[in-house]
Amino acid sequence: MSDATIPPGDVRALPVATLHRWLTGALPSLVSGASTITVEQFPAGFSNLTYRVDVDNGGCAHSLVLRRPPHGVAGGVAHDMVREYGILEALQGTGVPVPAPLACCADPAVVGAPFYVMELVEGRIVRGAPPPDWARDEQGLAARMRQLSHAFATTLAALHAVPVHGALASLGRPQGYVARQVEGWTRRWIAARTHDVPAMDRLATWLAAHQPASERVALLHNDFKIDNLVLDDDGTTVRAILDWEMATIGDPLLDLGTSLAYWVEAGDPPLFAALGLGVTALPGSLTRRELIEAYGQAVGEPVMNARFALCFGRFKVAVIAQQIFARYRQGHTTDRRFAMLGDVVPALATLAAQELEGTGRGR
Repeated sequence: MSDATIPPGDVRALPVATLHRWLTGALPSLVSGASTITVEQFPAGFSNLTYRVDVDNGGCAHSLVLRRPPHGVAGGVAHDMVREYGILEALQGTGVPVPAPLACCADPAVVGAPFYVMELVEGRIVRGAPPPDWARDEQGLAARMRQLSHAFATTLAALHAVPVHGALASLGRPQGYVARQVEGWTRRWIAARTHDVPAMDRLATWLAAHQPASERVALLHNDFKIDNLVLDDDGTTVRAILDWEMATIGDPLLDLGTSLAYWVEAGDPPLFAALGLGVTALPGSLTRRELIEAYGQAVGEPVMNARFALCFGRFKVAVIAQQIFARYRQGHTTDRRFAMLGDVVPALATLAAQELEGTGRGR
């Protein structure tokens, strides 16, 4: 997984010796008492903490990925590592590209919280800027971004086509999913609010009054965005989908809406590009409107209620940003990136208001 790592700081450091002993017992074929391990953090995420664990067994080296909840979070489905591990297990053999889960630990005494370990999938993770070798050829870059956009849409459509049965069927309650999501994210907004944003309150009211009459049922990722995909070198194939902590069963319209909310296009406020997702605004990338059409073609029918999907997605992402910003304000995290999230909330609400007024570009 070609993503930059840094040595974990004091707040996020893992107890390497304790982790080594646990890995020796849990994965004896990969880690022995005589091996050495090195731990570094993937710093780009905004929620659960992810680490690279390099194992050296006397010249035979391999790498693992460890996931644990963030500090200052008491619980909740989004930070349930045992649940996320079970999702990866259930997805094995379905055709959905995911890392192989290797071991799970529910005991918080080992590293300070429950965690799991999975394989490291080699490939490219694209964030705010294209890889240097893509950027050297402007015409070629546009072609790659077009291919990447279509791969994004078709992969999401394929995910929504996975049969929901067995362990996957137990992930959620599809009946009434949209209503629960609108009510739930409105409740979270009220709980996490640190300052008044009238556009958010207006948006919550509109969503409650304009819910689609019918709902489809599918497996949802709920955080499907560019930097949660491991790509091949050309960016045309998705090798793995990461970060399954919010996966559930429900209406795929809302999953699409979340993806649209993260999809930055040319003309959007520069603040969104600063979040690290601005690569989708490069020439050649599909616009949100084109992405909706590409997804509809992949699923075999036009997307109905696209305006609701996008407005819900923007509301949800704004609430997530507000929750993280509130934790930053309370001192539970010192990551300085989070200071800017207080400005992201009204910006997303303003874009959603433009959709309600019929002046937005996402429909």
